[in-house]
Amino acid sequence: MTIVERKREALYSKLTEGIEFLKDENDTLFKKLRRNKLQILKLLIKIVEEIDPYTKGHSIKVYRYTIRILKRLKLKKKDMITIGKAALLHDIGKIAINKDILNKPGRLTEKEYAAIKAHPRIGAEIAQEVKELKTSCQDILYHHLWYNGRGYPFSKLQCDDIPLGARIIAVADGYDAMTSNRPYRKAFDKEHAIGELKRCSGTQYDPKIVEIFITILKTR
Repeated sequence: MTIVERKREALYSKLTEGIEFLKDENDTLFKKLRRNKLQILKLLIKIVEEIDPYTKGHSIKVYRYTIRILKRLKLKKKDMITIGKAALLHDIGKIAINKDILNKPGRLTEKEYAAIKAHPRIGAEIAQEVKELKTSCQDILYHHLWYNGRGYPFSKLQCDDIPLGARIIAVADGYDAMTSNRPYRKAFDKEHAIGELKRCSGTQYDPKIVEIFITILKTR
C-alpha cells in the first residue's frame, strides 16, 4: 500500500468514525427531545387539573377504563398505544379555556359553552405538533362526537365511521364524568351512571362499547 493509499484509508476511517459519532449524538438528542415533549404534555395535563380541580385524576382514570375496553376488544398493541395516548390527553385542549368557565357552578352561556366545545379541536392541534401523537389526533378531536352524529365538533361522521378510539374514550370519559363531583352537580353512584350509559346507548354512545364496558364494571 502506497503512502497516498494509507493516508486515504486513514482519512476514510476518521470520516466514518465522525459520521457514526454524529449519528449517535443525533439519536441521543432525538430521544431527549422526544422525552422532553412527552414530559411537557404530562405537565400540561397537570396544569389542566390545577385549573379545573374537579377533573383531578380524570385523565388517568379515563386512560385506565380505555385500556380495559381495548383489552376486551383484543386490538393490536400498536392500536392500543395510539388510543391509550389519546385517552390520556383527551382533555389537553382545556389548557386554553378560561378557568372561570371550567369551574362555573351554574349554567353556561352560549358563548361559554362554545369555548368549552373548542377543547377537542385545540387538543388535536396540540397533539398534531408532536410526532408521536399525530396518530392520536382524530381520537382526541372526536371524543365528544355522539354515535348518532350529534355532539361536537360538527361532523358528518356517525356510527362506526367515527374513529374507534374516539367512541371508546367517549364512554370512558362519560362514565368517569358522571361518577365524579362537578361544580354543577354531585357524583352519580355506579348504578345510576350505568343506567345513564344504557339510556344513551345508540344515541350518544356506541352500543357495543357500552355493553363491553358495563360487563367490565360488573365484573370488578
